[in-house]
Amino acid sequence: MILLLFFTILLSWLFYELYWKRRGYLDGPMPLPIVGNMMPILKTKPGYEAFRQWTKEFGDVFTFWLGQFLTFLSGSKPYLVVTSYKRLKETFILDGDVYADKVFKRRPSPLSRFMFNSLLRLLEGGYLENQWKSCKFQRVRTYKIFMFTYIYRLAEFTVDFYKFFDKQIEEHRSKIDFDSEESLDYAEAYLKEQYKKEAEGDHELFSSKQLSNMCFDLWLAGLSTTHTTMTWIIAYIMNNPDVQKKMHKELDEVIGSDRLISTSDKNNLPYFNAVLNESQRCANIVPLNQIHCVTKDTVINGMTVKKGTGIIPQISTVLLDEKAFPDPYTFNPDRFIDENGKLKKVDELVPFSVGKRQCLGEGLARMELFLFISNFFNRYQVKNLNYFK
Repeated sequence: MILLLFFTILLSWLFYELYWKRRGYLDGPMPLPIVGNMMPILKTKPGYEAFRQWTKEFGDVFTFWLGQFLTFLSGSKPYLVVTSYKRLKETFILDGDVYADKVFKRRPSPLSRFMFNSLLRLLEGGYLENQWKSCKFQRVRTYKIFMFTYIYRLAEFTVDFYKFFDKQIEEHRSKIDFDSEESLDYAEAYLKEQYKKEAEGDHELFSSKQLSNMCFDLWLAGLSTTHTTMTWIIAYIMNNPDVQKKMHKELDEVIGSDRLISTSDKNNLPYFNAVLNESQRCANIVPLNQIHCVTKDTVINGMTVKKGTGIIPQISTVLLDEKAFPDPYTFNPDRFIDENGKLKKVDELVPFSVGKRQCLGEGLARMELFLFISNFFNRYQVKNLNYFK
């Protein structure tokens, strides 16, 4: 009797997991109980290749289940995956307001509004940029490289990070003219606002601890992605000597010396820019994008999608679209050069995502990549050693 009851419950559970709960959703890969659709991603390397195969089978919008063990923060529910540029344009670009919300988000606050208004000040540069060049920052940079390898020492590293930021904030505070309306960077704008709030008796909203946390988050996020992209660019160039030779030829013809390359040279280096584009396309450092959710009921591919439904803009499949990028796993910068030798714009190149939630630091990151990589290869050549393959 107990055995019969057990099998009845088991069969009922499997029926619910494999069929019943999928009713009313767009077609997609059949999820396994508990793990959802994660197993094909873990088995197929690179993991986003599974999304390419699912796109061929189910189309450019399908239902994807993360699995209960990965969705405990937002509940066990399916997500819609958008895998083509055409569909991304229809949703995240042309109807961006509907898809601008996030599944995991904090409550809005006066502080977040202040951060948004001050963003341009941050992008203009500031004291952290100068400290990057100083020898005092070398220890922090070293910690960043190893912190994810030695995760058990993360707490110790974090303490040193905050000590560094706290010290720089206080040094910065001592040099500020609080009577001036103009601010040179984000930290200065924040400290001036803090000064005003404290004069009004508010010592909590704009605290020094919050500024230290923001500096840590902004620096870590920006450094991690840019550093990783630079590493991949150098690796691709190193492993493609013909590309490096052609790139050096262009640098010699256009620059012709060891002078410092600036952003004014960018439009005169089409092949070099093509190398950067192709490197970012192939590197694909954010293979699974942040999950968004719709702000109101909408329609995708003929299906009504309810408010709050999670949407994943899967840019990996766009960057590997065989129609836009034939032989997508081959490193070929010439795909970005037109018949006149000019840099060709390809809409499907979206390494920074698309729409209102795309990377706010795209312009800054592109500038950094161009300046660093161009000046590096204008002075050096890199050769492939088997150890680095």
